[in-house]
This record gives sequence, structure tokens and C-alpha cells, in this order.
Amino acid sequence: MSKEKIILGIDPGTTIMGFGIIKVVGKKMEFIQMNELILSKYKDHYVKLKLIFERTIELIDTYHPDEIAIEAPFFGKNVQSMLKLGRAQGVAMAAGLSREIPITEYLPKKIKMAITGNGNASKEQVAKMLQSVLKLKSLPKNLDATDGLAAAVCHFYNEGRIEVGKSYSGWDAFVKQNKSRVKK
Repeated sequence: MSKEKIILGIDPGTTIMGFGIIKVVGKKMEFIQMNELILSKYKDHYVKLKLIFERTIELIDTYHPDEIAIEAPFFGKNVQSMLKLGRAQGVAMAAGLSREIPITEYLPKKIKMAITGNGNASKEQVAKMLQSVLKLKSLPKNLDATDGLAAAVCHFYNEGRIEVGKSYSGWDAFVKQNKSRVKK
């Protein structure tokens, strides 16, 4: 009998958090859901972080993912934007870690490369490829949802490879792999 696995992919953001969920049976994947959490209407950054945490927990409790794939923040010129994105990612990771779900982080270029074969592909190219591969009837207006779905599909494609990015199976693993970040 083939082993089933659910993968939750997250594209963290403080304006829109995109997410997608796939089910893997053996070597085949099937689309379950994709959506986004719209945060632009909230002005308080801490309220946004709380909502990201709560929505991630809700997704975990609803779909019971076996693994989480999350897009790493890209390194842009605006330090404040990067800090906010890092916080959003950290809160989503904390939600997964609180439920002891293994998390793997992927750079945006690695996700684009896995989906389209081009690490510099546009959001539209990634969305169209996902639409073709997963036989999606339509695409969402905002492509943050497809970015979250792309993280899940990238994780599926990279399964079994030796180097897939940073991976944490729980708080203990995170602490062991990040000793320089832990204050005693």
C-alpha cells in the first residue's frame, strides 16, 4: 500500500501570506487547496504576526500536514521589509514547530527552478506551470497562493535529495542547528 503524505507550503508575507496544500500518494501528487491570508487591512504589525500564527495553526489542525515547506525571505535592499518578512516566516515556522511538524526552508530561486527549470522565472510562469502540472481550472488573482503551493510542490520534487535546504524536525533540532542564535 502506498504511503500518503500531506505537504503544506507557505509563502510568508505581512501583506499577503500564500499557502498551498498537496497530498502525495506514492510518487504522485494531487492538489488539495490553495488560498491566501490578506493582511493589508491591518496596520499593526504585531496583529499581523498573531494572525499568521493563528491561520497556520488552523491549517495544521484542519489538514494535518506531515511536512511544511516554507519560502525563505529573499535578501532585498530594504532592511525593514526583510525584517518584517523574517518575522512572518518565523511565526509560521513557530506554529509548525509547536505541533512538531518537520519544516524545510527553500530559497525563492530554488522553488522557481524546481517548478519551471528557471531560477529567474516570474510569478506568472510559476503559476502557469503549477496550473498545468496539477490541472488547476483557474488561478487566483494574487499569485501569493500559487507561491505557497509552489513551495509544497518544490518540497515534493526534492524529496529524497541529500541537500534540500534548512530542515527542522522540532525545537530541539532547531536549537541544535542554530547554537549561535540561542542565548543562554
